[in-house]
Amino acid sequence: MANLDIKEMIGAGVHFGHLTRKWNPNMAQYVYSERNGVHIIDLYKTVAKMEESAAALKKIASSGRRILYVSTKEQAKEVIVENAKSVNMPYITERWMGGMLTNFQTIRRAVKKMSNIDRMKQDGSFDALSKREKLQINRQRAKLEKNLGSIVDMTRIPGALIVVDVKKEHIAVAEAKKLNIPIFAMVDTNSDPRLIDYVIPSNDDATKSIDKIISHLTGAIAEGLAERKASKEKKVAEKKDAEVKKPIVEKKEDK
Repeated sequence: MANLDIKEMIGAGVHFGHLTRKWNPNMAQYVYSERNGVHIIDLYKTVAKMEESAAALKKIASSGRRILYVSTKEQAKEVIVENAKSVNMPYITERWMGGMLTNFQTIRRAVKKMSNIDRMKQDGSFDALSKREKLQINRQRAKLEKNLGSIVDMTRIPGALIVVDVKKEHIAVAEAKKLNIPIFAMVDTNSDPRLIDYVIPSNDDATKSIDKIISHLTGAIAEGLAERKASKEKKVAEKKDAEVKKPIVEKKEDK
């Protein structure tokens, strides 16, 4: 896991909060000062929270549970996709569909519908449809792909959520809270940190700031996955050694 550098974080603008008139008083503990009508976030507290979050995410990843990245804001989309893909984790960067977590079985049915359409194209039954039916099905498939494509392989509720902008993603946060799924989030000075399990006070509007935070968390996840892989390989090796060392018992011939 890379060390956190305060100067680099300042360079990425992680410390810039919102206008003082737009702040949420519950973020007071994370505010260092005010400059030109803008709140300045205490980066020493940000670093402490990032390290705490990274350690927890590493543990979750090493246990084999999936971690869902969530942010539908333009500044974060590319960062989210790149980081989630690098550790083979699901992500949502388009519209959050209500019930994505609380009504997970319905979402799985939508994913199954995608699979059925793909199967129709493979077995030739799609070709037997009329031009209009093909067009409708292709549009339906494209819409499902846009909203659900990244979670096709997510067969169960995730072990955690990583969220950028908890105010914008309030529905995702509410569903995760209802299901007791831990939430790791970048929380700006205009948001309520009380709803978040692992608060990372930071600028959630600048792409550089988002990249700085999310990349660090992803590094921790990568370490957790590497530990899990190494542990599995060790167990396999130990099993093979045990089988090699196992004494051969000769059968006694009957007299």
